[in-house]
Amino acid sequence: MDPILESFLSLLVPATILLHLAWAPYTKVEESFNIQAVHDILVHGIPTENVNHFLAEHYDHVSFPGSVPRTFSGALVLAGLSRPLVPFLRSPAQVQLLVRAILGILNAYALLSFRRVVWKVYGRAASNWFVLLQATQFHLMYYASRTLPNMFAFGMSTFALSFYLSSVATPDRALSSKRLRLCFYLLTIAGVIFRSELAILLASLAFYQLLQRVPTEGLFSFLRFVIPSGIAGALVGLFITIPIDSFFWRTWPYPLWPEWSAFAYNTLQGRASDWGTSPWYYYFLNALPKLLLNPLTYTLLIPWSVLNPATRGPSASLLLPSLLFVSIYSLLPHKEWRFIIYIIPALTACASASAGWISVRYTKARIYRLASYALLASVAFSALASALLLAISAENYPGGVALVRLHHIAALRDANAPRIKVHLDNLACQTGVTHFLEKAGPTRPGEVAGKTRDGEWALKQDGAIEWIAWSEEEKVEKEKERRRRWVYDKSDEEEKLLDPAFWDRFDYALAERPEKVIGKWEVVDVVYGFGGVRIVRPGEVLGEVLGGVEEGLGPKSESLRRLVLGEDERKSGWVWGWLEEVLRDKVCRGWWIGVKMEPKIRILKRLPMV
Repeated sequence: MDPILESFLSLLVPATILLHLAWAPYTKVEESFNIQAVHDILVHGIPTENVNHFLAEHYDHVSFPGSVPRTFSGALVLAGLSRPLVPFLRSPAQVQLLVRAILGILNAYALLSFRRVVWKVYGRAASNWFVLLQATQFHLMYYASRTLPNMFAFGMSTFALSFYLSSVATPDRALSSKRLRLCFYLLTIAGVIFRSELAILLASLAFYQLLQRVPTEGLFSFLRFVIPSGIAGALVGLFITIPIDSFFWRTWPYPLWPEWSAFAYNTLQGRASDWGTSPWYYYFLNALPKLLLNPLTYTLLIPWSVLNPATRGPSASLLLPSLLFVSIYSLLPHKEWRFIIYIIPALTACASASAGWISVRYTKARIYRLASYALLASVAFSALASALLLAISAENYPGGVALVRLHHIAALRDANAPRIKVHLDNLACQTGVTHFLEKAGPTRPGEVAGKTRDGEWALKQDGAIEWIAWSEEEKVEKEKERRRRWVYDKSDEEEKLLDPAFWDRFDYALAERPEKVIGKWEVVDVVYGFGGVRIVRPGEVLGEVLGGVEEGLGPKSESLRRLVLGEDERKSGWVWGWLEEVLRDKVCRGWWIGVKMEPKIRILKRLPMV
């Protein structure tokens, strides 16, 4: 195989994950616990004395604990891996990108390890198709770097499934059993620490292997290595999570097992249904097609992988337990696609087995040539769809965008203010605001921001890092900026929000509903966000405001071209613009598809009292 092509395919998955990260750098509320925990560990450190007081004063989870406790284990690992690189970064926002990039690379490494097993089991062609199919699945690439508990568990579950696939394809029974033990061991650890639903996947895999192995090996022989691996994994997981989380959640000497607390709250008490319910078929008819994205994977490739004798054995061992896992999980009323994301590499492996089998027969018959062309076209279609989904999804973080814009606005309008107080409403906090984006300033030189008193590290155009010393004037400005104190308030109690005196203390506010902000305020900027896809009528100009309660601040339709490539027409490219114009005017007679952008957050500045 061409070494250049091999290198390209090896880098495609991590590069795609990092591209999604760079294009959509902000986070949502589901990711907030872990990203805030990493921030607090990096900035404030881990206390060794006066622990309860220190955590209460500095750590975000004490003030905003959430419905159930979550484990600090993943955040602790990310903080440890990030810390050596922090001094080379120029801002806390870059540290947030670094933290997410490390998680994304870890998950990419797990996928590439799975790919190596696919190569050994199905062949080189299948492993290449695995990369192409996986890299063009939007949801997995988009969320691989996001600090959801599921994505901490995903890497371990993917490693476990790679051992499982290797086990079922290994003729040596002793080696096969050893790899199966590793699979069960890793799944148990990940389930105990991060996500309890992995117990269902573990049970599904064990049940399938029970049916396969007991007739030839006997029940006792099977249980002899399954039970010890499960017990060992559970003990290791508990020995990791209980000391760490009892410390950070301040329950010591009483042990805390966060994932058990979450399981009891959401499943045993049925509180997960408070977040909505879905019909039993949701995972099969909605979530799986959405996750796999490429329609040929679930309509042709996966079924053929178990019908084809050449790929049936390992594919059935992957597919049937995965479907059993989804079937059992479908009994729970609350459903989200991220709960079943762990089986996507397994299903993609089945699809890649069929794709590889078809493509190696390219020269043997016309049907194989046509099928190969169809596969390539479907990958191109999925890549295009994934790119459009990325551009749209990046518009779902108005809180992060608003906070960054506010800092730029305040730098111009309040350059000499010693202190700036900001109120952040609920939508802003849920759609991108994190401590990494705040400009409260480091308390010690070089802390998180990567700055010292004399200069800063900078990234050159050639990719090298150089030290830039500040002039005396720059030192004065940097010190003034460092000393400026930003105060952020996230209060959402109704009683406070209805008190005029509460609002008098703020200089700025990020508000979804500006009419609820009491006092005299000026709208200094509006942050738009994704509001859906709509049909653009003939004569309607893309980018113009459609109308709204406030003049000039209503929703508007944007072209996909502008959404993907930005405002700069030189960057947008005349070819796409010309093609869009021709298609709309000549082919569609003025009709077109646009993206509806709605005003999400207003940046308000309090007016001085006259």
